[in-house]
Amino acid sequence: MRFVAEPAFVLHARPWRETSLLVEVLSAEYGRVGLVARGVQGPKRHLLRAALQPLQSIRFDAVQKGELAQLAAAEAADAAPLLHGDAALAVFYINELCLRLAPRLAPQPELHAAYAQVRERLRAGGTLAWTLRRFERDLLEALGFGLDFSTEGGERDVDPAARYRLDPEEGPRRLLSERAGDRRDAATGRALLALSADAQPESEDLSSLRLPLRAVLLHHLGGRGLKSWEMLGELGRLGAPNGGGDEVDGRSVVTDCRYSREGGNPALYSCAEIESWIPAFAGMTSKKHARGKATKRGNAGGAMIARISNQRCNSPAASGW
Repeated sequence: MRFVAEPAFVLHARPWRETSLLVEVLSAEYGRVGLVARGVQGPKRHLLRAALQPLQSIRFDAVQKGELAQLAAAEAADAAPLLHGDAALAVFYINELCLRLAPRLAPQPELHAAYAQVRERLRAGGTLAWTLRRFERDLLEALGFGLDFSTEGGERDVDPAARYRLDPEEGPRRLLSERAGDRRDAATGRALLALSADAQPESEDLSSLRLPLRAVLLHHLGGRGLKSWEMLGELGRLGAPNGGGDEVDGRSVVTDCRYSREGGNPALYSCAEIESWIPAFAGMTSKKHARGKATKRGNAGGAMIARISNQRCNSPAASGW
């Protein structure tokens, strides 16, 4: 099978052998496609390397051979959004969801459209938590897992004043418990109705959507969570002033958050740098985090965590994770 000037978004790229990359892209017509990009190192290949960065919109030519296609050419279709801080980290959450849930070589026009939308919403700014909740909703719908957030099991209308858990198959289920812990982990009816109507809810209602939607995603992920969840959780625990985040009424308080380069000078990391941390986190334990050390896989992440843990950073969860 040949791909000719196929439009796609880059989800992930990692080094392979000495001069090549393994790349995952999302196409409307073909869904998730795995590519081998050979010989991308060297000064004359900088445009190709730039085109194969996460979030980039490209057109590519390739020939399918077995599971992976051999990339023949690729060029950027536009300028990718220049994102900073939590918005840059959100890209890798979004991309990991697509990598884990979208099947290979199966048409995904709705998911491709949802990705294009979230990309522009990230570019425009706005409330990150709302951008993520909308994408989670749209991704579930595109993959055939969509829920009706406005009714209980497709029958009674959701009560704005009640709280609800989300059943991965049936949708909202009214919470009968009055325990504070149970209520905190459930979505408000107001939030579910707003999500159904695509109307941003108030801040407290919006924050109530995060855990119920995560539970639905976790179900479809087969119970195995995302590396980006683990990474952002560690950043939150180690970056917060008390190692766990300040809370008011059970909600994390956003303080000052900066990710610094070596030497302590506040600076912005590129998307490629942030992406390189994700596998590093997988090989580290909490004790090694605290000492700024890491396993063989985690040297880059350990050094980065050691720098972040000396600063006053907010929990990423407070921004929508």
